[in-house]
Amino acid sequence: MSIRIISTYAVVFVCSVSLSLLSCGSHVAGTHVIPLSRAHAHNDYEHDRPLYDALDHGFNSVEADVLLVDDDLYVAHNAREVTSDKTLRLLYLEPLKKRIMKNGGRVFPKGPQFTLLIDIKTGAVETYRAFDRILAEYRDIFTCFGPDGRSDKAVLAIITGNRPCEFMESQKHRYAGCDGRLTDLRSDYPADLIPMISDNWKKYFKWNGTGEIPAGERERLREIVQKAHEKGRLVRFWSTPDNPSPAREVFWSELLSAGVDLINTDDLEGLRQFLLANRAR
Repeated sequence: MSIRIISTYAVVFVCSVSLSLLSCGSHVAGTHVIPLSRAHAHNDYEHDRPLYDALDHGFNSVEADVLLVDDDLYVAHNAREVTSDKTLRLLYLEPLKKRIMKNGGRVFPKGPQFTLLIDIKTGAVETYRAFDRILAEYRDIFTCFGPDGRSDKAVLAIITGNRPCEFMESQKHRYAGCDGRLTDLRSDYPADLIPMISDNWKKYFKWNGTGEIPAGERERLREIVQKAHEKGRLVRFWSTPDNPSPAREVFWSELLSAGVDLINTDDLEGLRQFLLANRAR
């Protein structure tokens, strides 16, 4: 008799704990998450729960590498990592669509536009053609570019990596922009074609967060941001300091002060804490 009573109480206890955990999970993934407009999850697909981990931390921008295999797009860094359960649809497009429908047309309720950065690892034009065909099925959630200009939706898709910018420019309608480089600041490409400028930090700067940024580099950084913003473009850098350290926080602070739009990181919790602590900026 006592054994049965203990078992019953154990079941009740386990069920109560399970419900509590489910409630907590719903709280984290739902309306109580603070969206962080400057948080960008670099190589997001490498986290335990692609997309979901970033969303639970409030990230408003994620990056996924894609490869074209048999007319479908798979999320992976190279061909050896391709598996049937990791298509772009399964990991990103379907979850985003469902979340947007639940949240009244936004990834975060009343939140900013979400950015999906797609890093093409296979042939530029043929991979992009497949991407464009697939995204047309999700036209209700992706920003569209056409003869009448830009029609903003919940998600802005941007192509990076192998970028077929000239082919994209020739399209009458498309559902993505092309990721630019710092050299494009001098070009006449419109922001509808190049809505973002991304580049390798180490290629243009030597400062890594240790000590104070040299005056010349600070001026160069702010000039880059100013020129990009004047043309309606976002700014992002990769190959930036990302190991937890005081220097990293100094570096991130400098990016915030300069107005850099997206801060690149693999450390979701580290950047979340930093941005929440610096929300006033």
